[in-house]
Amino acid sequence: MKALCWQGVNELSVENVPDPRVINDQDAIVKVGLTTTCGSDLHLLGGYIPAMRAGDVIGHEFLGEIVEVGPEVRRHKVGDRVVVTSFIGCGRCWYCENDLWSACDNSNTNPAIGEMLYGRAPGGIYGYSHAMGEYKGSHAQYVRVPFADFGAFSVPDEVSDLDALFCSDAAPTGWMGAELGGVKPGDVVAVWGCGAVGQVAARAAMLLGAERVIAIDRYPERLTMTERHVGAETIDYTRTDVIAELLERSGGRGPDVCIEAVGMEAHSAGPHHLYDKVKQRMGLELDRPVAVREAIYACRKGGSVFVLGVFAGLVDKFPLGAIMNKGLTFRAAQQHGQRYVPRLLDLVSRGELRLAHMATHTMPLYEAPRGYDLFKNKKDGCVRAVFRPWA
Repeated sequence: MKALCWQGVNELSVENVPDPRVINDQDAIVKVGLTTTCGSDLHLLGGYIPAMRAGDVIGHEFLGEIVEVGPEVRRHKVGDRVVVTSFIGCGRCWYCENDLWSACDNSNTNPAIGEMLYGRAPGGIYGYSHAMGEYKGSHAQYVRVPFADFGAFSVPDEVSDLDALFCSDAAPTGWMGAELGGVKPGDVVAVWGCGAVGQVAARAAMLLGAERVIAIDRYPERLTMTERHVGAETIDYTRTDVIAELLERSGGRGPDVCIEAVGMEAHSAGPHHLYDKVKQRMGLELDRPVAVREAIYACRKGGSVFVLGVFAGLVDKFPLGAIMNKGLTFRAAQQHGQRYVPRLLDLVSRGELRLAHMATHTMPLYEAPRGYDLFKNKKDGCVRAVFRPWA
Protein backbone atom coordinates (compact mmCIF):
# COMPACT_ATOMS: atom_id res chain seq x y z
CA MET A 1 0.00 0.00 0.00
CA LYS A 2 0.99 3.66 -0.30
CA ALA A 3 1.89 5.58 2.84
CA LEU A 4 3.54 8.84 3.89
CA CYS A 5 6.79 8.11 5.70
CA TRP A 6 9.04 10.21 7.93
CA GLN A 7 12.59 9.96 6.58
CA GLY A 8 14.35 12.53 8.76
CA VAL A 9 14.05 16.10 9.97
CA ASN A 10 11.79 17.97 7.52
CA GLU A 11 11.94 15.06 5.09
CA LEU A 12 8.82 13.14 4.01
CA SER A 13 8.14 10.76 1.15
CA VAL A 14 5.32 8.57 -0.13
CA GLU A 15 6.46 4.95 -0.20
CA ASN A 16 5.19 1.43 -0.76
CA VAL A 17 4.90 -0.32 2.62
CA PRO A 18 3.39 -3.67 3.67
CA ASP A 19 -0.38 -3.83 4.12
CA PRO A 20 -1.47 -4.14 7.76
CA ARG A 21 -3.04 -7.37 8.97
CA VAL A 22 -5.10 -8.50 11.92
CA ILE A 23 -2.66 -9.43 14.69
CA ASN A 24 -4.90 -9.60 17.73
CA ASP A 25 -8.51 -10.79 18.02
CA GLN A 26 -9.75 -7.26 18.85
CA ASP A 27 -8.17 -5.64 15.76
CA ALA A 28 -9.93 -4.13 12.77
CA ILE A 29 -8.45 -3.08 9.44
CA VAL A 30 -9.72 0.29 8.20
CA LYS A 31 -9.51 1.46 4.60
CA VAL A 32 -8.66 5.14 5.06
CA GLY A 33 -10.99 7.57 3.31
CA LEU A 34 -9.63 10.80 4.75
CA THR A 35 -6.68 11.67 6.97
CA THR A 36 -5.47 15.09 8.02
CA THR A 37 -2.38 16.88 9.22
CA CYS A 38 -2.21 17.98 12.85
CA GLY A 39 -0.07 20.61 14.54
CA SER A 40 1.54 17.94 16.69
CA ASP A 41 2.77 16.22 13.50
CA LEU A 42 4.92 19.28 12.86
CA HIS A 43 6.90 18.43 15.99
CA LEU A 44 7.79 15.12 14.30
CA LEU A 45 8.93 16.96 11.20
CA GLY A 46 11.09 19.30 13.25
CA GLY A 47 12.83 16.45 15.04
CA TYR A 48 11.51 17.40 18.48
CA ILE A 49 9.81 14.07 19.27
CA PRO A 50 12.17 11.29 20.39
CA ALA A 51 12.33 7.73 19.03
CA MET A 52 11.40 8.41 15.39
CA ARG A 53 12.98 6.14 12.78
CA ALA A 54 13.34 6.57 9.03
CA GLY A 55 10.44 4.89 7.28
CA ASP A 56 7.90 5.41 10.08
CA VAL A 57 4.38 6.00 8.73
CA ILE A 58 2.93 9.15 10.32
CA GLY A 59 -0.58 10.56 10.81
CA HIS A 60 -3.14 10.00 13.57
CA GLU A 61 -6.41 11.71 12.59
CA PHE A 62 -8.56 9.68 10.19
CA LEU A 63 -11.85 8.28 8.98
CA GLY A 64 -12.57 5.26 6.84
CA GLU A 65 -14.38 2.00 6.21
CA ILE A 66 -13.85 -1.24 8.09
CA VAL A 67 -12.74 -3.98 5.69
CA GLU A 68 -11.74 -6.71 8.15
CA VAL A 69 -12.37 -7.49 11.82
CA GLY A 70 -10.83 -9.86 14.33
CA PRO A 71 -13.00 -12.60 15.90
CA GLU A 72 -13.45 -10.69 19.18
CA VAL A 73 -14.72 -7.42 17.64
CA ARG A 74 -18.35 -7.07 18.72
CA ARG A 75 -19.44 -3.49 17.97
CA HIS A 76 -18.36 -3.19 14.35
CA LYS A 77 -18.68 -5.09 11.11
CA VAL A 78 -17.19 -4.93 7.64
CA GLY A 79 -18.58 -1.96 5.75
CA ASP A 80 -19.04 0.35 8.74
CA ARG A 81 -17.98 3.98 8.21
CA VAL A 82 -15.98 4.88 11.30
CA VAL A 83 -13.95 7.69 12.77
CA VAL A 84 -11.03 6.50 14.90
CA THR A 85 -9.60 8.29 17.92
CA SER A 86 -5.91 9.11 17.75
CA PHE A 87 -5.06 7.58 21.14
CA ILE A 88 -5.50 3.84 21.53
CA GLY A 89 -7.29 2.57 24.63
CA CYS A 90 -7.79 -1.02 25.74
CA GLY A 91 -11.10 -0.23 27.46
CA ARG A 92 -10.31 -2.45 30.44
CA CYS A 93 -7.46 -0.96 32.47
CA TRP A 94 -8.06 1.38 35.42
CA TYR A 95 -7.36 4.47 33.28
CA CYS A 96 -9.74 3.54 30.47
CA GLU A 97 -12.47 2.61 32.95
CA ASN A 98 -12.06 6.09 34.47
CA ASP A 99 -12.25 7.86 31.07
CA LEU A 100 -8.52 8.70 31.06
CA TRP A 101 -8.03 7.03 27.69
CA SER A 102 -4.74 8.63 26.65
CA ALA A 103 -3.17 7.20 29.82
CA CYS A 104 -4.11 3.60 28.91
CA ASP A 105 -1.83 1.08 30.61
CA ASN A 106 -2.01 -1.56 27.87
CA SER A 107 -1.79 0.18 24.47
CA ASN A 108 1.81 1.43 24.52
CA THR A 109 4.06 -1.40 23.35
CA ASN A 110 7.22 0.48 24.40
CA PRO A 111 6.44 1.71 27.92
CA ALA A 112 10.08 1.89 29.01
CA ILE A 113 10.69 5.01 26.90
CA GLY A 114 7.77 6.90 28.44
CA GLU A 115 8.69 5.73 31.91
CA MET A 116 12.18 7.11 31.43
CA LEU A 117 10.93 10.43 30.05
CA TYR A 118 7.84 11.04 32.19
CA GLY A 119 7.86 8.64 35.12
CA ARG A 120 4.92 6.70 33.64
CA ALA A 121 4.22 5.79 30.03
CA PRO A 122 1.31 7.42 28.16
CA GLY A 123 -0.96 5.32 25.98
CA GLY A 124 -0.25 4.38 22.39
CA ILE A 125 -1.00 6.66 19.46
CA TYR A 126 -1.01 6.12 15.72
CA GLY A 127 2.05 7.30 13.81
CA TYR A 128 3.74 9.10 16.67
CA SER A 129 7.13 7.54 17.31
CA HIS A 130 8.33 4.38 18.97
CA ALA A 131 7.93 6.08 22.35
CA MET A 132 4.17 6.00 21.79
CA GLY A 133 3.93 2.36 20.74
CA GLU A 134 5.40 2.38 17.19
CA TYR A 135 1.98 2.06 15.57
CA LYS A 136 1.76 2.70 11.84
CA GLY A 137 0.07 6.01 11.12
CA SER A 138 -3.04 7.03 9.22
CA HIS A 139 -1.44 8.74 6.22
CA ALA A 140 -1.82 5.46 4.40
CA GLN A 141 -4.34 3.44 2.45
CA TYR A 142 -5.02 1.03 5.32
CA VAL A 143 -4.55 1.14 9.11
CA ARG A 144 -4.67 -1.56 11.76
CA VAL A 145 -6.95 -0.42 14.60
CA PRO A 146 -6.26 -2.25 17.89
CA PHE A 147 -9.09 -2.52 20.46
CA ALA A 148 -11.46 -1.50 17.67
CA ASP A 149 -14.57 -1.76 19.84
CA PHE A 150 -13.25 1.10 21.98
CA GLY A 151 -11.39 3.31 19.50
CA ALA A 152 -13.60 3.29 16.39
CA PHE A 153 -17.01 5.00 16.27
CA SER A 154 -19.70 4.56 13.64
CA VAL A 155 -20.53 7.82 11.88
CA PRO A 156 -24.23 8.78 11.57
CA ASP A 157 -25.50 9.01 7.99
CA GLU A 158 -26.25 12.72 8.33
CA VAL A 159 -22.65 13.60 9.27
CA SER A 160 -20.32 14.31 6.34
CA ASP A 161 -16.89 12.70 6.00
CA LEU A 162 -15.11 16.01 6.51
CA ASP A 163 -17.05 16.89 9.66
CA ALA A 164 -16.52 13.40 11.08
CA LEU A 165 -12.81 13.44 10.25
CA PHE A 166 -12.07 16.15 12.80
CA CYS A 167 -13.91 14.18 15.49
CA SER A 168 -10.88 11.89 15.47
CA ASP A 169 -8.54 14.29 17.25
CA ALA A 170 -8.99 18.06 16.81
CA ALA A 171 -12.55 18.21 18.11
CA PRO A 172 -12.14 15.96 21.19
CA THR A 173 -8.89 17.71 22.06
CA GLY A 174 -10.47 21.16 21.89
CA TRP A 175 -13.60 20.07 23.74
CA MET A 176 -11.51 18.49 26.49
CA GLY A 177 -9.70 21.78 27.08
CA ALA A 178 -12.94 23.62 27.71
CA GLU A 179 -14.61 20.90 29.76
CA LEU A 180 -11.65 19.88 31.93
CA GLY A 181 -10.60 23.52 32.11
CA GLY A 182 -13.82 24.04 34.04
CA VAL A 183 -15.68 26.45 31.75
CA LYS A 184 -19.07 27.33 33.21
CA PRO A 185 -21.89 29.72 32.35
CA GLY A 186 -20.88 33.37 32.55
CA ASP A 187 -17.14 32.78 32.26
CA VAL A 188 -14.68 34.80 30.23
CA VAL A 189 -12.46 32.35 28.33
CA ALA A 190 -9.23 33.01 26.42
CA VAL A 191 -7.82 30.52 23.90
CA TRP A 192 -4.26 30.73 22.58
CA GLY A 193 -4.18 29.49 18.98
CA CYS A 194 -6.74 29.64 16.15
CA GLY A 195 -5.82 26.39 14.49
CA ALA A 196 -8.33 23.55 14.39
CA VAL A 197 -7.94 22.62 18.07
CA GLY A 198 -8.13 26.22 19.25
CA GLN A 199 -11.24 26.86 17.18
CA VAL A 200 -13.00 23.84 18.68
CA ALA A 201 -11.91 24.83 22.19
CA ALA A 202 -13.43 28.27 21.62
CA ARG A 203 -16.67 26.82 20.25
CA ALA A 204 -16.84 24.31 23.11
CA ALA A 205 -16.48 27.13 25.65
CA MET A 206 -19.41 28.91 24.01
CA LEU A 207 -21.56 25.78 24.05
CA LEU A 208 -20.70 25.27 27.72
CA GLY A 209 -22.10 28.72 28.49
CA ALA A 210 -19.14 31.11 28.48
CA GLU A 211 -20.26 34.72 28.29
CA ARG A 212 -17.23 35.86 26.33
CA VAL A 213 -14.65 33.84 24.36
CA ILE A 214 -11.49 35.46 23.01
CA ALA A 215 -9.09 33.64 20.67
CA ILE A 216 -5.48 34.74 20.11
CA ASP A 217 -3.35 34.24 16.99
CA ARG A 218 -1.35 36.21 14.43
CA TYR A 219 -2.54 34.87 11.07
CA PRO A 220 -5.33 37.03 9.59
CA GLU A 221 -7.02 34.14 7.80
CA ARG A 222 -7.23 32.08 11.02
CA LEU A 223 -8.52 35.02 13.01
CA THR A 224 -11.17 35.70 10.36
CA MET A 225 -12.15 32.01 10.22
CA THR A 226 -12.56 31.92 14.01
CA GLU A 227 -14.77 34.99 13.99
CA ARG A 228 -16.88 33.75 11.07
CA HIS A 229 -17.32 30.06 11.85
CA VAL A 230 -16.92 29.97 15.64
CA GLY A 231 -18.31 33.35 16.61
CA ALA A 232 -15.52 34.16 19.07
CA GLU A 233 -13.77 37.48 19.52
CA THR A 234 -10.14 37.57 18.42
CA ILE A 235 -6.84 39.25 19.25
CA ASP A 236 -3.86 39.58 16.89
CA TYR A 237 -0.98 39.33 19.34
CA THR A 238 1.40 41.14 16.98
CA ARG A 239 -0.70 44.30 17.22
CA THR A 240 -1.43 44.67 20.93
CA ASP A 241 -0.41 43.71 24.45
CA VAL A 242 -2.40 40.51 24.93
CA ILE A 243 -2.47 40.54 28.73
CA ALA A 244 -3.56 44.19 28.85
CA GLU A 245 -6.23 43.53 26.23
CA LEU A 246 -7.56 40.53 28.13
CA LEU A 247 -7.70 42.54 31.35
CA GLU A 248 -9.69 45.22 29.54
CA ARG A 249 -12.16 42.68 28.14
CA SER A 250 -12.65 40.89 31.46
CA GLY A 251 -13.44 43.80 33.75
CA GLY A 252 -9.87 44.08 35.03
CA ARG A 253 -9.69 40.57 36.53
CA GLY A 254 -8.37 38.46 33.66
CA PRO A 255 -10.06 35.46 32.02
CA ASP A 256 -11.65 32.83 34.24
CA VAL A 257 -10.28 30.03 32.04
CA CYS A 258 -7.21 30.16 29.80
CA ILE A 259 -6.70 27.38 27.24
CA GLU A 260 -3.34 26.92 25.53
CA ALA A 261 -3.73 25.25 22.11
CA VAL A 262 -0.33 25.99 20.57
CA GLY A 263 2.31 23.61 21.92
CA MET A 264 6.04 23.21 21.99
CA GLU A 265 6.87 25.43 19.00
CA ALA A 266 4.96 28.51 20.14
CA HIS A 267 5.77 31.87 18.60
CA SER A 268 5.57 35.32 20.15
CA ALA A 269 6.16 38.89 19.06
CA GLY A 270 8.53 39.63 21.93
CA PRO A 271 12.12 38.72 22.87
CA HIS A 272 11.01 35.56 24.67
CA HIS A 273 10.47 33.88 21.29
CA LEU A 274 14.11 34.28 20.25
CA TYR A 275 15.31 33.27 23.72
CA ASP A 276 13.27 30.05 23.70
CA LYS A 277 14.05 29.21 20.08
CA VAL A 278 17.80 29.49 20.61
CA LYS A 279 17.67 27.36 23.76
CA GLN A 280 15.51 24.76 21.97
CA ARG A 281 17.88 24.56 19.01
CA MET A 282 20.85 24.18 21.37
CA GLY A 283 19.11 21.42 23.30
CA LEU A 284 19.06 23.46 26.51
CA GLU A 285 15.27 23.09 26.67
CA LEU A 286 13.00 20.81 24.67
CA ASP A 287 9.90 23.00 24.35
CA ARG A 288 9.04 26.65 23.82
CA PRO A 289 6.42 27.52 26.48
CA VAL A 290 5.79 31.17 25.61
CA ALA A 291 2.01 30.72 25.17
CA VAL A 292 1.75 28.73 28.41
CA ARG A 293 3.60 31.46 30.30
CA GLU A 294 1.35 34.15 28.88
CA ALA A 295 -1.79 32.16 29.76
CA ILE A 296 -0.59 31.77 33.36
CA TYR A 297 0.14 35.48 33.73
CA ALA A 298 -3.12 36.50 32.03
CA CYS A 299 -5.44 34.25 34.03
CA ARG A 300 -7.39 35.80 36.89
CA LYS A 301 -6.57 34.86 40.47
CA GLY A 302 -8.22 31.58 41.33
CA GLY A 303 -8.77 30.80 37.65
CA SER A 304 -7.93 27.77 35.53
CA VAL A 305 -5.25 27.13 32.91
CA PHE A 306 -5.49 24.08 30.65
CA VAL A 307 -2.67 23.05 28.28
CA LEU A 308 -3.78 21.28 25.09
CA GLY A 309 -0.64 21.86 23.02
CA VAL A 310 1.81 18.93 22.80
CA PHE A 311 4.98 19.21 24.90
CA ALA A 312 7.76 16.63 24.90
CA GLY A 313 9.98 17.41 27.85
CA LEU A 314 11.59 20.19 29.85
CA VAL A 315 10.92 23.93 29.62
CA ASP A 316 12.73 26.97 30.99
CA LYS A 317 11.36 29.96 32.92
CA PHE A 318 8.18 28.18 33.98
CA PRO A 319 6.23 30.55 36.28
CA LEU A 320 5.40 28.14 39.09
CA GLY A 321 5.36 31.05 41.51
CA ALA A 322 2.53 32.70 39.57
CA ILE A 323 0.49 29.49 39.65
CA MET A 324 0.90 29.13 43.39
CA ASN A 325 0.54 32.74 44.46
CA LYS A 326 -2.47 33.38 42.20
CA GLY A 327 -4.15 30.16 43.33
CA LEU A 328 -4.51 28.80 39.81
CA THR A 329 -5.73 25.37 38.82
CA PHE A 330 -3.28 24.06 36.22
CA ARG A 331 -4.18 21.02 34.12
CA ALA A 332 -2.97 19.34 30.96
CA ALA A 333 -3.60 16.13 29.04
CA GLN A 334 -3.37 14.31 25.78
CA GLN A 335 -6.90 13.92 24.48
CA HIS A 336 -9.28 11.34 25.94
CA GLY A 337 -11.08 10.96 22.64
CA GLN A 338 -13.26 8.00 23.54
CA ARG A 339 -14.90 10.13 26.23
CA TYR A 340 -16.04 12.80 23.76
CA VAL A 341 -16.48 11.38 20.23
CA PRO A 342 -20.13 10.23 20.57
CA ARG A 343 -21.15 13.61 22.00
CA LEU A 344 -19.27 15.48 19.27
CA LEU A 345 -20.82 13.45 16.47
CA ASP A 346 -24.23 14.23 17.97
CA LEU A 347 -23.45 17.96 18.13
CA VAL A 348 -22.32 17.88 14.49
CA SER A 349 -25.44 16.00 13.42
CA ARG A 350 -27.60 18.68 15.12
CA GLY A 351 -25.70 21.52 13.46
CA GLU A 352 -24.35 22.93 16.74
CA LEU A 353 -20.70 22.21 15.86
CA ARG A 354 -19.17 22.86 12.43
CA LEU A 355 -15.83 21.36 11.53
CA ALA A 356 -15.55 20.85 7.76
CA HIS A 357 -14.49 24.46 7.14
CA MET A 358 -11.09 23.69 8.72
CA ALA A 359 -10.19 21.48 5.74
CA THR A 360 -8.78 24.31 3.66
CA HIS A 361 -6.69 22.11 1.34
CA THR A 362 -7.71 18.63 0.13
CA MET A 363 -5.42 16.55 -2.07
CA PRO A 364 -4.37 13.00 -2.99
CA LEU A 365 -1.94 11.20 -0.68
CA TYR A 366 0.85 11.40 -3.25
CA GLU A 367 0.82 15.19 -2.76
CA ALA A 368 1.16 14.88 1.04
CA PRO A 369 4.71 16.29 1.20
CA ARG A 370 3.39 19.43 -0.52
CA GLY A 371 0.44 19.46 1.86
CA TYR A 372 2.76 19.43 4.84
CA ASP A 373 4.77 22.28 3.35
CA LEU A 374 1.58 24.33 3.03
CA PHE A 375 0.51 23.40 6.55
CA LYS A 376 3.84 23.94 8.28
CA ASN A 377 4.60 27.25 6.63
CA LYS A 378 0.99 28.54 6.72
CA LYS A 379 1.01 29.07 2.97
CA ASP A 380 -2.12 29.96 1.03
CA GLY A 381 -4.14 30.28 4.24
CA CYS A 382 -3.74 26.59 5.07
CA VAL A 383 -5.41 25.59 8.36
CA ARG A 384 -5.51 21.86 7.67
CA ALA A 385 -4.38 19.76 4.71
CA VAL A 386 -6.54 16.68 4.16
CA PHE A 387 -5.32 13.67 2.18
CA ARG A 388 -7.38 11.18 0.16
CA PRO A 389 -5.31 7.96 0.02
CA TRP A 390 -7.34 6.45 -2.82
CA ALA A 391 -7.58 9.48 -5.10
